[in-house]
Order: sequence, then structure tokens, then C-alpha cells
Amino acid sequence: MAVPKIERLLDLIAELLHAERPLTSEQLHRRIPGYPPDKESFKRAFERDKKDLRDQGVPLRIETVPGSTPPQDGYRIDPDEYYLRDPGLDADELAAIHLAASAVRLEGASAAGGLRKLGAPLRGQTASTIATLPTAPHLSTAFDAVAAGRRLRFRYGGKDRTVDPFRLQHQRGRWYLQGHDADAGEARSFRLDRVEGDMDAGEPGSAEVDLDPADNPLQLDGWALGDDEPVEARVRIGPRQARVVVGQVGPAVPADWEDDGSVVLTLPVRRPEGFRSFVLGFLDDAEVLGPDELRDDLIDWLRAVADDGGAA
Repeated sequence: MAVPKIERLLDLIAELLHAERPLTSEQLHRRIPGYPPDKESFKRAFERDKKDLRDQGVPLRIETVPGSTPPQDGYRIDPDEYYLRDPGLDADELAAIHLAASAVRLEGASAAGGLRKLGAPLRGQTASTIATLPTAPHLSTAFDAVAAGRRLRFRYGGKDRTVDPFRLQHQRGRWYLQGHDADAGEARSFRLDRVEGDMDAGEPGSAEVDLDPADNPLQLDGWALGDDEPVEARVRIGPRQARVVVGQVGPAVPADWEDDGSVVLTLPVRRPEGFRSFVLGFLDDAEVLGPDELRDDLIDWLRAVADDGGAA
């Protein structure tokens, strides 16, 4: 009897979660019901299953099997990466995450699973979706690598790359990974939809570059793109995220530090929409000091969103 694909994927996850050591593809072929018996058909089905798991955010790891001669690649899922730890959020914080996850969504994805793991109630109405971001191949792998300082290996532009990532950014409908290309010896930007084949991540903290992106010369910021004459905007970011934002915008942006640890940035804004997204990314840690037209634009947009949400 044929085994449904969803059942096969669940069996594969369970096997990899409980494995004491990385399992080779041959071992998985023998252990997981539902795969085709011949090797070539199994290889194609297994490649599709790996892609499906990664697209769903499952942290599939590729590691060398200990003691194998010659060295063999094996697969496993680290339970600490797979299961979400309790961050100790209170009810108001869970409600805020629920609102944000409902209002801005990743195309083809649902936040329901993550919200359930956090303990957020899913009953009743949710916020109207304000924006939907497109997904991209390897997005979850790249996001995890940036957050955990994992070195990435992938093929791009016909070359094998070893990259220490420090930034993931969405611009003009595309996702970009920025990082230090170890072979080129410089910071570079990679479009995720142009990565060829798999993207493999190392152990947490395996990235060898200083992940403070303050030295990053690459500028993909939405507020800086465009052909219009720039409008000089001043934004204060509170102490909690001041160092983060200085690293994000790079050394070309003037930054004036204040006694309380806040920083005031002077940004050349060419696209109000991009500026608005940048400011909202820092929530109540950000304050637009000027000019009035950009401050008013942000206030009017937030009021319109609130009115639409109230009418929903």
C-alpha cells in the first residue's frame, strides 16, 4: 500500500529528531516507509522531501557521519533548533506578536504553528492583512544563519561560496543575503532566488567574520533607492536598538550619539514608503524628528491602518 507523502515526511522528521548520530541517505531509504525501491527514484523523492522540509522551516542539518571512511554526509534535526523554547512572554506581549504576525504575512506561510508554540490564543478575529511578503528558496536557512551566526555554503553564479552572513533584507520583491564572502575576501550581496541547489549551514557561531555589520559597504535600503532628490530625515532610535541600527545602516549614515545611549540618524530619503518601513521596524524605539512631511506621512499611514482594522 502506498504511503501518503505527508506521512512519509512526518516519519522522516521523527527519525531525524531522535537519531543519536547523523543518518545517511541510504539508512533513511531503508528506515522510512514510502520511498521508491530503486536508487535513482529514491534520490529524486528524497531531494524533493528535503526541499519541502526546509521550505517549512525545519532545521535540516547536513553533517559528516562520525567514523565514516571515506567521509559520508548524514542528516539530522537538532531538537533544540526544532522545538521553540518558552521565552516567558506575558499576555500583552503574546497579543502584540499575534497582531503583527496576522497583519504582515509571508506568502504561502502561516504563523499559526509558531503562535501555538508561543502559547498565543488563536480564537476570535485576527487583524486584517496589511502586507504580504513573497517567500524565497532557502529563506528560513538564511534567516537562521544570520540569527545564530552560522557559516553558509552554497553555489551562486557558477561558483561554490563560503559566506559569513550578517544581514537578510527584502527589497523590491526580492530577498537578499549580505555577508562576507570568504573566498573573495569582501562583503557581497546574494539574491536568494539565484542560489543554485542546496544551502548548507554550519554550527551556531561558526561564522568567522565579526558579525557587526557597521563595516558593510552594501546599501540596499529602501529609503535610499530611487532617482528623486533626497530629503534629509532625522530619526532617533532608543538605547535598546541604537547599536543595531547603526550597524544596519552602515558607516556612510551620520549618527549622533546622545547621553542616554540613543542615536540620531540623518538619512537621505528618496522613497517615503521605504523610510516608513524602516522606522516601523523599530516600533516604539524609533521617533521621526523631521522633516514634518515625513513625520506626517507616517502618522497618516498608521491612522489609516488603524481605521481599516477597526472597520474589519
